[in-house]
Amino acid sequence: MTESTENTPFSFTPYQEKEGEEFMNDAMVEHFQNILNHWKNELMQEVDRTVHHMQDDAANFPDPNDRATQESEFSLELRTRDRERKLIKKIEESLKNIESGDYGYCESCGIEIGVRRLEARPTADQCIDCKTLDEIREKQMG
Repeated sequence: MTESTENTPFSFTPYQEKEGEEFMNDAMVEHFQNILNHWKNELMQEVDRTVHHMQDDAANFPDPNDRATQESEFSLELRTRDRERKLIKKIEESLKNIESGDYGYCESCGIEIGVRRLEARPTADQCIDCKTLDEIREKQMG
């Protein structure tokens, strides 16, 4: 694992596509399964660290400012963990899609999402064109 991606907090070796290779063949599936499982494990370890940190560092400070600072830090940490919990759910959905053979194909139009996009965003469920259209619609509606 040598190259880092923006969305995954760890490094991996990018998949080297071979000419004429079938999309989502066994080697590709294994590559993405490893990425997703590794990412999920790292997030789960972070959850455990947070629980231990909050248990160990929870103190009843007599100074209201110290108490407020600690509560603010805990609140920020819990918000971060909530986002990660949602991400773990998306990772689990992606792993289920691998099992069902749907991983790597756009939910909207059915075309291949692409190896580089999936490496940049392993939980992607739309091709770049459909995702772009969704974002344009969101901006127009919101």
